[in-house]
Amino acid sequence: MAFSQLGLSEKVLAAVAAAGYSTPTPIQEQAIPHVLARRDVLGIAQTGTGKTAAFVLPMLTMLEKGRARARMPRTLILEPTRELAAQVEESFTKYGAKHKLNVALLIGGVSFDDQDTKLTRGVDVLIATPGRLLDHSERGRLLLSGVELLVIDEADRMLDMGFIPDIERIGKLVPFTRQTLFFTATMPSEIRRIADTFLHNPVRVEVSKPATTAVTVTQSLVKTGREPHDKRDTLRRLIRSAEGLKNAIVFCNRKREVAVLHRSLVKHGFNAVALHGDMDQSARMAALDQFRKGEATILVASDVAARGLDIPEVSHVYNFDVPHHPDDYVHRIGRTGRAGRSGTAITIVAPSDQKSVAAIEKLTGQTLAWADAGTSKPSDDLAPSSPRPHAREHRREDRKERRPFKPQSAPVSRIDEARPQRRAAARPRDVEPVESHLPAFLLRPIPVKA
Repeated sequence: MAFSQLGLSEKVLAAVAAAGYSTPTPIQEQAIPHVLARRDVLGIAQTGTGKTAAFVLPMLTMLEKGRARARMPRTLILEPTRELAAQVEESFTKYGAKHKLNVALLIGGVSFDDQDTKLTRGVDVLIATPGRLLDHSERGRLLLSGVELLVIDEADRMLDMGFIPDIERIGKLVPFTRQTLFFTATMPSEIRRIADTFLHNPVRVEVSKPATTAVTVTQSLVKTGREPHDKRDTLRRLIRSAEGLKNAIVFCNRKREVAVLHRSLVKHGFNAVALHGDMDQSARMAALDQFRKGEATILVASDVAARGLDIPEVSHVYNFDVPHHPDDYVHRIGRTGRAGRSGTAITIVAPSDQKSVAAIEKLTGQTLAWADAGTSKPSDDLAPSSPRPHAREHRREDRKERRPFKPQSAPVSRIDEARPQRRAAARPRDVEPVESHLPAFLLRPIPVKA
C-alpha cells in the first residue's frame, strides 16, 4: 500500500515524498485511516516502527482546516522526556513546512516567558511534558478546553517516570469529546487501566506483541566480574573488537555511573559524550547533536535516551548495566536495528545480574545467547556467589587481624592468682584459652584489707 491510499492531503503527501518515503510502515498503514476517521486509537508497537509519523501525518491533514485561538491549543501531544518532545517538534517541521502551523514546545529548562509568548499568539499543535504543561495551566496562562485531539505517547515510559497522576489531571482539563490517540510499547496492568479511562471505543492497532524485540537486532550476553573496573575493562574490549561498529550507545542504570564511565572512556582515548537527566537542556541537546552528526562515536546515557529517540543508524548498543526493569531492555536495544537495518545489542552481565537476565528472557520469550561460551547458560564461574559481607563484617575481620592487646603486668593478690587456675581447670583441654581484650585498668587488682 502507498501513502496516497491512506487519505492524506496533497500537502502531506508532497512532504512525505520529499522526505524520501514511498511505503508506510505497518503501524502507519493501520493507524492513519482510523485517525482520519476521528476514531480513538490504541497503538501497540515496538520502538523504531515509525510510530511518530503515524499520528503526525494525519494530524497535519486534519489541521489544514480551522485556526487556533490565543492560549487555547487545538491539539495536544504529551511526551515523557524533553528529547522526545523536541523530536516530535522536528517531525512537524519536516512534514508541515507548507502548512504554516503554529507549533509550541513546553518543556523544562526553557524560559517561561518565551513559551508564554508563543501561547499568546495561538497554537495549533502543543507538544509538552506533563510537569511543564501543568505549571502553565496552574498559572492561568493555558486553557485546554479547546483541545480537539489528545496524543499520549510512550505511555509505559510515563508510568515508569511517575507521570500517571499528572496524566490523569490533564485528562480532566481537556474536553470529554476530544479524540484520543494512545501509544505504548508494553501493556502492563496500570497502562491498561489508564487506556480504558482515556479511550472511548478505541481501535486497537497492534503490529507486534507487547515487549517483543526487533528481529533485525542480534542480541548476546557477555560475562564480567563483579567489580566496576571489571565491567569497564570488558566494555573497552568489546568496543575495540567489535566488527562493523559505526557508533554505539552505552546504557547505565544510574546518572552517576554515566558520568564515571564517560570520564573513563575519554581517558582511554574514546570519542564519547554523556547524556543523563541531571544535565541542563542545552548540554543534553548538544550531546545528541554531536552523536547524530558523527562528531562523537559513543553516547553514554541513562534510560532518558532509551525511549523513542530517532537516531536511525546506530550500529551497536551496549548495556553496561543490566536494566532493573525488563521493559527497559526492549527499549534500549530498540535504538539499533531501526528502519530495517541490522544492529547488535550486547549486555554485560555480572554475577549478581542473573535474576534480571531471567526476567528479560521471561518478558521477551527469548533465550539470550552467551557470546563467550556460545551457549544460553552462564559458565560455572559466573554462577551467583554468596553476597559480599556487610561493612560491619569487614570491620570485624579487620579487628581479628590486628595484633591483640596485651595489658601491662601488675601485682595481683592471691585471690586473683587463683581465678585463672580455676577457669583453666573448668575449661575443656581441647579448647585453647581466649586472650582477653579488656583494657588494662579493668584488669588491675582490687586491694583487699585483712
